[in-house]
Formats: sequence, structure tokens, C-alpha cells
Amino acid sequence: MKLQLTDAAVKWFEDEMNVGPDKNAAIRFHGKLYGRTKVHQGFSIALARELDPHNFGVKVVKDGVTFYIEEDDLWFFKGYDLDVDYDAEKDPNNVQYTWKENGEL
Repeated sequence: MKLQLTDAAVKWFEDEMNVGPDKNAAIRFHGKLYGRTKVHQGFSIALARELDPHNFGVKVVKDGVTFYIEEDDLWFFKGYDLDVDYDAEKDPNNVQYTWKENGEL
């Protein structure tokens, strides 16, 4: 499972969720009950600003900001990589997620 973020997405998180190299906070991605994604019915993707990140299943540090998925949440992403982008013209309020099949069983 790969987690990738564009520079625009990282900037959005810095601005909207008050994270950055000097903020001592991380962003955690996980599944939540209700909603749907392009690959899940009944679940949607959630994110949280965490001050004590731990139990890394996947971890990416970009521009000094840690983005991660906990080991216990990897089931939600199984078989897919996740790309996170931000495009103000598509949605000025939120990041966009692209799920890419990766062949993991």
C-alpha cells in the first residue's frame, strides 16, 4: 500500500488543519462507517489531526509533515494505493482521493 500526496494537498493540510514541520502534529487517514468511496460501500475515508502518532502501517513525511495510516486501519486500504490531491477549481474546501488498484490480496 502506497500513500502519496501532491504538494498542493500538503499545502492544504498545512493551511486548513494547522500542521507543519514546527507544529508537532500529523495527519492520520482511516476508514469510517457510513458513506462510500469509489471502492467501498458503507464506509468513507476520514482523516484526523493527531498529536501522538503511533502504530504506523504506512507513513509518508512530506515537507516535514507526517501523513500515515495505522496498522489497524490497513484493512480499509487493502488492494489499493491512495493518492491525495487538492484542486481549488474542483473543490475549494476539500482534498480529493484517487484509489489505485495495486494487486495486493
